[in-house]
Amino acid sequence: MQWSELQRDPKSVAALADAGDVRVRRRDGAALLLTREDRVLAAGEGAVAAARTLRNALAHLPSEVAVEALAEEFPWIELLPPADRPQFVSDFVNAARISADLGQWSVLAQTIREWKATAAVYTDPALVHELTAPLSDDHGPVPGPREA
Repeated sequence: MQWSELQRDPKSVAALADAGDVRVRRRDGAALLLTREDRVLAAGEGAVAAARTLRNALAHLPSEVAVEALAEEFPWIELLPPADRPQFVSDFVNAARISADLGQWSVLAQTIREWKATAAVYTDPALVHELTAPLSDDHGPVPGPREA
């Protein structure tokens, strides 16, 4: 529905929200999603339970099996060095648990973006060499955070 409909007849919009989520389109910004709080809370409880179950399941699997399970959803895991793959699993599980507890899935999304970017680096051998080679130049003292 349009923003103007919400302004004109909020009671009918509330009735629609009782039946399900309502997307409110605006000309000057991103659409809004109107939902009942009890549905959000129930979804959050389910997400926490799912994240804890996933964490427990992955924690009891051999590392290679956990990596294989996540590689089905994230095929770029295969680009990571084998020694880094279990760390991805650990970071993924922790971020899922934190996201579920906070109700902020951006934590998990950020973890996935960062690991995916890391995997992309490994597609360029010259970049891998440049980023992993020892530093040979002294670039001088690093200023403290307040000196910059």
